[in-house]
Amino acid sequence: MPSPETIATSLAQGFARTRRVPVLRRPDEYGLAYEDVNFSSMDGIPLEGWFIPADSDKLVIANHPMPANRYGYPGHLPQYAAPFADFEINFLPDYKHLHDAGYNVLAYDLRNHGRSGEANGGLVGIGQFEYRDVVGSVRYGRERMGIDNSRIGLLSRCLGANSTIVAMSRHPEEFDGIQALVAVQPVSLRALAETALAQVPGGISLLEREVKNLTGFDLDELSPLTYAKDVNVPTLIAQVHHDSSTRPEDVQRIYDNLAAEDKKLHWIEETTRRFDGYNHFPKNPGQMIDWFTSHLT
Repeated sequence: MPSPETIATSLAQGFARTRRVPVLRRPDEYGLAYEDVNFSSMDGIPLEGWFIPADSDKLVIANHPMPANRYGYPGHLPQYAAPFADFEINFLPDYKHLHDAGYNVLAYDLRNHGRSGEANGGLVGIGQFEYRDVVGSVRYGRERMGIDNSRIGLLSRCLGANSTIVAMSRHPEEFDGIQALVAVQPVSLRALAETALAQVPGGISLLEREVKNLTGFDLDELSPLTYAKDVNVPTLIAQVHHDSSTRPEDVQRIYDNLAAEDKKLHWIEETTRRFDGYNHFPKNPGQMIDWFTSHLT
């Protein structure tokens, strides 16, 4: 069996860096017209994505999880089946449901993912770097469509959700007037780490040191928890209730910390696999569509 040091170091490296996976599907597979687009993050990193037009002035911007991209995650391919999921995560149905409900969609790759630019030495900041991409996407969506924030909603998943929450806290002026956020499985890195290292003696202390050495961040900085107090946007959070990768009280605390008076926590039942949560709205879009429809009037 590997030593505690080896296990903690390997886990820290997995948190700090991501493996790029291919953008395996495109919107035209679902009958959606689209345009390949590129724009800049707040700090100038080149970002690539899709713009899927609809006959309206309403826009939903999609932010993906780590280690996925705007398409999803190809876990059904053997070379990507470990360690995250041995089945496919496919976000294209999300975009089809949103388009058919009357929303323009902007889906893009965060930095160091998909086809977007490398940044920060290839490090993942669990929102601490990527919040700049969310700001850039909102700026691009506003300018492209000639709309204000009242016509924009956000669909943000895991890393994308953390990044959105951090962005709303650090740059509230960029999100003033946004009417709806659907956040799928925001997470504190500590909760993931403590679950993964529960049987490793001294594992958390070792991981805290390694994360700091790799990224410069303390473990508790890599969480949306403290930033959630600045989020006033009506927010729906969805989370696998019995997620074997983390613990429900972490998401409950993030939810409780949200400043928004209009908020809802939806528990996804009948699975323990975290990545099933990312396929929930593609397969069961009703609650997501209802949230956007009731808030983007």
